[in-house]
Amino acid sequence: MLFDTHVHLNDEQFKDDLEEVIARAKANGVEYMVVVGFDRKTIMKALQLADEYEFIYASVGWHPVDAIDMTEEDFVWLEEVAAHPKVVALGEMGLDYHWDKSPKDIQKKVFRQQISLAKKLQLPIIIHNRDATQDVVQILQEENAQEVGGIMHCFSGSPEVAKQCLELNFYISLGGPVTFKNAKKPKEVAQEVPLDRLLIETDCPYLAPHPFRGKRNEPGYVKLVAEQIAEIKGLSFDEIAETTTRNAKKLFGID
Repeated sequence: MLFDTHVHLNDEQFKDDLEEVIARAKANGVEYMVVVGFDRKTIMKALQLADEYEFIYASVGWHPVDAIDMTEEDFVWLEEVAAHPKVVALGEMGLDYHWDKSPKDIQKKVFRQQISLAKKLQLPIIIHNRDATQDVVQILQEENAQEVGGIMHCFSGSPEVAKQCLELNFYISLGGPVTFKNAKKPKEVAQEVPLDRLLIETDCPYLAPHPFRGKRNEPGYVKLVAEQIAEIKGLSFDEIAETTTRNAKKLFGID
């Protein structure tokens, strides 16, 4: 039983073969997925998929790259859609200093607003962090994000940063990069993070694991992530699958 905690089945890349992709995921033991929405269009699609499939849940948030586009109306609407019974988290949210579409001060403001909303709604948060680790951790500390906790999605930082995030009540989620031969840091993190604070994901259609690197990713490949972590930790695949699923269900409040 596997739980892919971060999928973008709401991406255009799946529009022609979504049913087949979902069927392959089920065949690979994926029992649960969270489809992540990050703007109006992808949020609506995430909610639609959650309504359509019993085993699919949704997360709703505003991506830092698009922070400059977020209006007050969008923020009010975000709170409204977060009331959907299958919304289990807010996000993805955070900071992205790789792309320069949204100025840093606007990204930070929108990030803080969403953390505040998560605390109001008592929902965990899903963090997107690209080239902004110090500022992300500082904002999580300043906004007391540990009150709701959440996920450091597709974590790419060092074991030391992982430890800071664990202290802030966050789970560490690893995806395809942990399977890459040259991925030293994700492998070290997989080794060091306690099993009860670890999650797995694909971030599909992005970041496909080895041997599919560079191709379209899909939820069924989360099995390869679990297998790699099992090897790194010297544990059975079943133990990794069961524990990461239990962790995700606990965080998201899924019975």
